[in-house]
Amino acid sequence: MLCEVRSLGLSGVSGYEVRAECDLSAGLPAFEIVGLPDAAVKEARDRVRAAVKNCGFTFPVSRITVNLAPADRKKGGTMYDLPILVGVLAAGGQLKPPEPGSAFVGELSLSGRLRPVPGMLPMALAAKAAGITTLYVPAPSAAEATLAGGLTVYPVEDVGQLAAHLRGEAPLSPAQVWTPGAEELNSPDFADVKGQDNAKRALEIAAAGGHNLAMVGPPGSGKSMLARRLPSILPDLSRREAMEATAVHSVLGLTDAQHPLLLKRPFRSPHHSISATGMAGGGSPIPRPGEISLAHNGVLFLDELPEFHKDVLETLRQPLEEGQVVISRAAGSEKFPARFMLVCAMNPCKCGWYGYGSRCRCTHQAVEKYLGKLSGPLLDRIDLYVEVPPLEFEELSRRSQGESSAAIKARVDAARAIQAARFGADGPACNAQMGPRELAEFCALDGAGSALIQGAFDRLGLTARSYDRILRVARTIADLDGAAGIGVDHLAEAIQYRESAHLRR
Repeated sequence: MLCEVRSLGLSGVSGYEVRAECDLSAGLPAFEIVGLPDAAVKEARDRVRAAVKNCGFTFPVSRITVNLAPADRKKGGTMYDLPILVGVLAAGGQLKPPEPGSAFVGELSLSGRLRPVPGMLPMALAAKAAGITTLYVPAPSAAEATLAGGLTVYPVEDVGQLAAHLRGEAPLSPAQVWTPGAEELNSPDFADVKGQDNAKRALEIAAAGGHNLAMVGPPGSGKSMLARRLPSILPDLSRREAMEATAVHSVLGLTDAQHPLLLKRPFRSPHHSISATGMAGGGSPIPRPGEISLAHNGVLFLDELPEFHKDVLETLRQPLEEGQVVISRAAGSEKFPARFMLVCAMNPCKCGWYGYGSRCRCTHQAVEKYLGKLSGPLLDRIDLYVEVPPLEFEELSRRSQGESSAAIKARVDAARAIQAARFGADGPACNAQMGPRELAEFCALDGAGSALIQGAFDRLGLTARSYDRILRVARTIADLDGAAGIGVDHLAEAIQYRESAHLRR
């Protein structure tokens, strides 16, 4: 007898429909799974067999063939355990065949209990797009599945509970759509930072326009402290942004029943020993997202920038321009979202004190070698450079607190509101994402502004890319001032942040 059970699979950070075709036929007893399964999928045979027996069912003494269609796509993970079990029992007449609009996803323990699987949100979205109306998932994954909307989600604890529901003996109650509670989202506050007003101003501009930023200064000057407070002044996540970021985290198993949806912007800070695959994503046979995708709609913070391997830093170039990373393999390619703010921190030399008195022990050649680890194309993609000098004792001993994150965020939100009204729903999300058309329309300069930037272009040796980035930053500064056009003072400040003196070697 043949039974077909609908299920779902993962490809990158997107889901797609999978149909588990289970056939019981005469012949020597065997249990085969076909359809390009990986090792985890093949091991479902043993998990399903043990779960069937331990839940009081009879495992069919037949030749069992399970085809996971489409058969030309690689299948990975443990989400196919439950549909295979339902198909085997239904094909053997021990369960009623499921309704056509139903789909099953879940990993089985040997006792028949269901365990959560990663990627539930993108799979639920794919189920909705495929016309599936009812979704049976492990109970810990139900909250995440309800985020897709438009689905009846049944949380299942074990196989016995599911069988009783399908027989009509003890119907399950659908899961309620998850909504965030009154959870306090605590973040480090800028009020804790002593001094560094210039760096705070640069971070405010970066947050208001979504710009990339690099901080250069000696050890202990507060670069990391400032960077970790950046999320506290960024605009709140929209529903669309939250769903996009959550999908990436879900695929990597970083969500749970209590926190199925990201409520604040991601802040990722990988160690400088990370590999290129860990940064950009990859792996075999099924590529997985990397750190730059985990930072999607948030912040990627690279501390001690020159200590990262050169090949790791070069993987950032395409995502910084296109907002996505493409992982290509012989079997195909995957696209992962990677629209993030890049924030870097670095010392001006190996010892960290070049340009600050007589404490530096590095030779000129050593400084050149240290800074030479950073390629020009990467540095050209950073919008603002700001120096973070060591603090004086008077600033450190001052007891009064600085401006709070809430006050800075209010100005950032006001600037983002101006940008949202300017670009509309279908335009760029912020100034940093403006294309040539928006630059021509919203970043026009008067005669004085054109003369100023022409002088900077010749003096600093700017490229076409850096010219556009200066205009975007100047537009953000004007938005913070509430100005309709870009003034000379806005442009001058943007040029000032363009390049750190310590990087003009």
